[in-house]
Order: sequence, then structure tokens, then C-alpha cells
Amino acid sequence: MHLITQTKNSASSSQWGFYISTFGVVFILLWLGIFKFTPTEAMAIKPLIANHPLSSWLYKLWSEQTVSNIVGIVEIAVAILILLSLKFKQLRRYAGIGVCIIFMMTLSYLFTTPNTFKHVDGVPVTDFFILKDILFLGFGINLLQSAKK
Repeated sequence: MHLITQTKNSASSSQWGFYISTFGVVFILLWLGIFKFTPTEAMAIKPLIANHPLSSWLYKLWSEQTVSNIVGIVEIAVAILILLSLKFKQLRRYAGIGVCIIFMMTLSYLFTTPNTFKHVDGVPVTDFFILKDILFLGFGINLLQSAKK
């Protein structure tokens, strides 16, 4: 009987990590998505988007602010999709795909944006804010894997 109780408690405590990660990613996506509607963030992301072969064309069609707004809409939509996937498991696959696309794209900016890496005291350094996306990409992969179960 003790083993059954212990297994049940372990399963429920393992869910804590999933929910903390889920709400953490949702919070960050919502926060950054909302921030994309500001001129400060629109200007900040322009060098990243303008130097990427998959997104540079956006500025030929739309203004700096409109491009940033579109990115914000996508981030907010994926955050909402993640939340909905908690209730509707069939949405997890799409939420996971959205998360993976967003964070693979942002990580790729490290390699397409000029002067992203610098050497300080012989150590290569970069915009560490973008490096957090490695963890978020891992979350997206886990979300995709959980959709298969």
C-alpha cells in the first residue's frame, strides 16, 4: 500500500515541474508579446529580423512597428494555445510546434545577426537574454512529446 501511495505522490509532484514550466513559458510569451506592440521593442528586434534570411523580407512589406506587432500576435497566440492545450490535449501538438518554431527562430538570430558574439577577456559572449530560449525550446519539444502519450 505504501508503494502505491508513494507512486501516486511522485506522479503528482512530477506534474509540478510541468505546470511551473508551462506557466513560465506562457508568462514570458505573453509579456514579450505585449511588449512587441511598443516602439522600443519594435526598434530592438529590427536588427534580428532584418538580418535573418527567413524574415528579412517582412520589412519590404510592412513597417518596423507592424512587423513587431505581427511577432507579438504570434507570441500571444502561442501562449493562449499552450493554455488551451492544458484542457484540450489534442492542441498540445500545435502548441509544441508553435513554441519550437518561435524559439528555434530566436536562437538562430545568434548566428544571423552581425556582431552578436564578442570576445571579453578571451571568452566569447553574446546576448544572454536570447540564450534562455534553449530552455524554452526544450519545453516545446517536451510538449510535442507529451502530445503523443
